[in-house]
Amino acid sequence: MVNVLQFNKDAWDKLVGLKDRWTIPVSREEIESARAGKWHVLLTPCKPVPEDWFPRMEGCDVLCLASGGGQQAPIFAAAGANVTSFDNSPRQLEQDQFVANRDGLEIRTIEGDMADLSAFPNGSFDFIFNPVSNCFIPELHPVWNESFRVLRQCGTMITGFVNPIEYCFDSELADKGIYHIKYSLPYSDLTSITEKERIRLYSPDKPVEFSHTLEELISGQLEAGFHLTGFFEDFRAEEKIKDYMPSFMATRSLKP
Repeated sequence: MVNVLQFNKDAWDKLVGLKDRWTIPVSREEIESARAGKWHVLLTPCKPVPEDWFPRMEGCDVLCLASGGGQQAPIFAAAGANVTSFDNSPRQLEQDQFVANRDGLEIRTIEGDMADLSAFPNGSFDFIFNPVSNCFIPELHPVWNESFRVLRQCGTMITGFVNPIEYCFDSELADKGIYHIKYSLPYSDLTSITEKERIRLYSPDKPVEFSHTLEELISGQLEAGFHLTGFFEDFRAEEKIKDYMPSFMATRSLKP
């Protein structure tokens, strides 16, 4: 039985060493621009988040949820927010701390499971930033419930996620631009394919992934108490699938 939390912690720690795109810290120049009020961040791989999705950053208490890597948290801190970066990967948190030390920023870093925010009292934050990361955990309801709890009234959460239909395709054929439905939803790297197939198709060290239904992704937020106030879709940058459908979605949700 795979301990998903530990396995994906180790996997993301290794990806830092491999300089995966989502582990590379922002530059000094980007920090200086953010200090001057000129910044953007990514919630999904390509499309910048609309400016009106963000609260005023000056003095805002921000939780970067499963968002380590030295990218978004330092930008928010440079823009004037009080930032907590909460991530399962110690080395991803080190990337946030690296930028903080390099550029004189204050970022609180805490290691933990995105589905367990018991480290924080009720109503701790004004804003939660949760980029595409819930594909690395099997169960979403605790994430939505805990996020709702730690937000203050009228606080907002923005989150990105993978379009579930992507997990239906035969991955080997998809690499060739052929999109053949092979797997039923919800998909899991642990149950939809064998361990031998997972290692052959991906690698033994790649984080294990899980699809989630749109009902879990969207209705789950509504059931937790959120009001949905924004939505956009995003496409992959290079893969052929970008010619056919968006691969990512993002929501903005309000705690009334």
